[in-house]
Amino acid sequence: MGWTIRTRNLRLTAIHSFFRYASFEAPEHSAQIQRILAIPSKRFTRTLVSFLTRPEVDALLAAPDRSIWAGRRDHAFILIAVQTGFRVSEMTGLKRDDLSLGTGAHLRVIGKGRRERCTPLAKATRSVLISWLREPQRGEGNILFPNARGGRLSIHGVQYMLNKHRCVAAASCPSLAQKRVTVHRLRHTMAIDLLQEGVDRSTIALWLGHQHIQTTQIYLDATLAMKEKALGKVTPYQGRPSRYIPGDRLLTFLKNL
Repeated sequence: MGWTIRTRNLRLTAIHSFFRYASFEAPEHSAQIQRILAIPSKRFTRTLVSFLTRPEVDALLAAPDRSIWAGRRDHAFILIAVQTGFRVSEMTGLKRDDLSLGTGAHLRVIGKGRRERCTPLAKATRSVLISWLREPQRGEGNILFPNARGGRLSIHGVQYMLNKHRCVAAASCPSLAQKRVTVHRLRHTMAIDLLQEGVDRSTIALWLGHQHIQTTQIYLDATLAMKEKALGKVTPYQGRPSRYIPGDRLLTFLKNL
């Protein structure tokens, strides 16, 4: 079928969930149910989290043509995505009513697991959104970042938009040509920025809407710069290069071979 190991494990989790429910509803089949629940998840290699560097983000933000409506929308969309770390479904579902631009400017979102959270906005981001709200509203859905017809952006529409601007940005930032830019990668970028600035993991988990702080652990391994900074605080070992010199007994043995 061509499924990845992650997909297989995700579907196995759903099967396990169903049969845990079935164990209460049909206890007479408990023996067979326990055999199914005993199926283990498959182990897989965990790759490092991918993220964008600050020059790459700057190039991506500069790519949209802000002389047209779509370019101004895309610029605001990318800026909000990288500053808030929202998931793609959270980004496309944003309404104008979710935005508060008064004292303590923030965006309100209902995220994964129906958990509500509010994310503060930087002054530069607030200015971009104030300008964006002056644009004539399209459609009747009160959507913050609508498509050309005023409806909600689709996931494929968002990815098409990011791919288009990545290609443009790659002209000034060649490293982007080798990277796939997604909303989730922008989310990782925000998490790495917070981590590098010394923000503790519990705050990052709260910012991203993680239910468990352990989920934020993946970002600790992602950035080499933090490890190099930690290495700089350690007194290095006084290792010296040297050449091996065999002893007389070893030389005698070798000569007699």
